[in-house]
Amino acid sequence: MCEEDGKDKLDLQKKVLIDNPGNFQFHAAYLAYSDAYDKATDPEVKKYLNQNIIDLQQNKIDYQTFYRNISQYRQVDSSQYQYRSNIRTQSKSEWRSQMRRIEREKRHEK
Repeated sequence: MCEEDGKDKLDLQKKVLIDNPGNFQFHAAYLAYSDAYDKATDPEVKKYLNQNIIDLQQNKIDYQTFYRNISQYRQVDSSQYQYRSNIRTQSKSEWRSQMRRIEREKRHEK
């Protein structure tokens, strides 16, 4: 009896492998779960994460609730944020005049 309880505890702490690449939303949720699970060290946290992904698969909770539940265990890298860069544009005539000025300065430097 004690062996069964110990085995059940180990099963709850193992990573759940129920990824479904055909369903994009679930696949993205599974990747978030997987990252959080890999970084977690506490067995209770792992159990909580497992329960959330199982509940999501069984449609007991929605995606918003899932992400809200696991948000405290996720760490988002700053590299995942994409920053917008400002692109300066100029008209063709502005570019030509700038290139003429640069060429003129190069000729007179020598």
